[in-house]
Amino acid sequence: MRFKKQSLPLSSLYMKKLLFFIYCFFSAFTLHAQTPEREFRAAWIATIGNIDWPSQKGLSAEQQQAEFIQLITQLKANGLNAVIVQIRPAADAFFPSPYEDWTRYLSGKQGVPPSPYYDPLQFMIEECHKRCIEFHAWFNPYRALVDAAQNPNSAKHPTRTHPEWFVRYGGKLYFNPGLPAVQAYFTQVVLDVVKRYDIDAVHFDDYFYPYRIAGQEFPDAAAYAQYGKGLSKDDWRRNNVNVLIENLSADIKKEKAWVKFGISPFGVWRNASKDPEGSRTNGGQTNYDDLYADVLLWLKKGWIDYVLPQLYWERGHRAADYNTLIDWWAKHAYGRHVYVGHGLYQVGVSPKACWRSFNEMDEQVALVRSTDGVQGSSFYSANAFKKNLCNINGEMKELYPRPALLPRMRWLENQELPPTAELNLDAGGLKWDYSNPKKIDYQFAVYQRLKGQKFVNWQLLDIVRGRYYPLPAEQRKGYEYVVVCFDRLHVQGGLSNNAADK
Repeated sequence: MRFKKQSLPLSSLYMKKLLFFIYCFFSAFTLHAQTPEREFRAAWIATIGNIDWPSQKGLSAEQQQAEFIQLITQLKANGLNAVIVQIRPAADAFFPSPYEDWTRYLSGKQGVPPSPYYDPLQFMIEECHKRCIEFHAWFNPYRALVDAAQNPNSAKHPTRTHPEWFVRYGGKLYFNPGLPAVQAYFTQVVLDVVKRYDIDAVHFDDYFYPYRIAGQEFPDAAAYAQYGKGLSKDDWRRNNVNVLIENLSADIKKEKAWVKFGISPFGVWRNASKDPEGSRTNGGQTNYDDLYADVLLWLKKGWIDYVLPQLYWERGHRAADYNTLIDWWAKHAYGRHVYVGHGLYQVGVSPKACWRSFNEMDEQVALVRSTDGVQGSSFYSANAFKKNLCNINGEMKELYPRPALLPRMRWLENQELPPTAELNLDAGGLKWDYSNPKKIDYQFAVYQRLKGQKFVNWQLLDIVRGRYYPLPAEQRKGYEYVVVCFDRLHVQGGLSNNAADK
């Protein structure tokens, strides 16, 4: 009986406390596992053809600005922390450029600025940074003329001033990547933006040499004859792109060491049927063999900071399985970041059954989070959030219920850590102070947890600029807070003191 008496169940009160502790511990752990504290969460904002922004040509400056603010406000509400904005879709500019004309996608006519006048690029960067959203400036290197019949280039366009730089392929004009003058010109265009604007990254998509057209050879024979230097034509074409990437990488970092350089290639580098290092995919065009983009070399050499392959296929796709490709890219990162590009545009649009709901997207992001070597996602494109088919915005908020810091790129970091803030809680909210003699534009992560719950993780509440964070009364009572200062590469300083209602 004594033995049985010692083995009696714990008291009901004690059991409740124990279960509450277990619940709090595992709830915090589960939330942390599902929503990482650091995660790249971006959306592409395509401007060519007015796909995402502005909604149409010829809008007034006020209308353009209002549309952009509405768009990024939605993206912020959906938990995203970066945008990739196409600022040079076809050798034209969404900013006052000394080299290229104003894009037709603003006013409706190439060379005509928005009215009333403003600088769209400066405006977009400032509005994003106000909301602690990274701005990745998206350039298209070689596309020069998309539709000559409806949108002829102006007399100042490089296709008019330097016609020897261009070739016609598939009814469109492209810069000839084999010409050193073209490489130097494009480098100038990019560096002008890096120097004059506070961008966070330079971004290229998948358009290097154009996608092959059956029965048509890209017309660069004359350039090859002059500059081929004994290489095969395929190797020469790849080398042309390699030289551009290598030189740009060095020049960007020389100008501003913190500006990232990212590439969003087509989802298949090379098929295993042609190269044992390739992915177990089949059919279709590839980066290496058709677009002449040797992305693996750029990663191995450290010329780029992140790769964002466009994995727009679903899980189980016969030729290009999402599961196969995310695993392949994760294993070929060579110490750089891998983010996954998702085909959000297919949700509620594609006739395939898997895209009739948000479930496929949900499962793809879950795989991103469970795959070592993958640090986040980007969604093509922002127009899907405007359409909101299948309740995309609501689903995104479930996917990203809390904000996230961006992943650290340790190879870009300097040795000076951000300061530690001194935190106080007043009747209106949190306020803090910190030493900042260099006037650096720091950001602050505000963390919250139930008062006295030491075994429960701090939860990231928000990421803000400034020195004050308003809190309604219901959030002040029963909670405690800390604030962490971090720089533009999301390197954290010291943890502030705790602040809580007494």
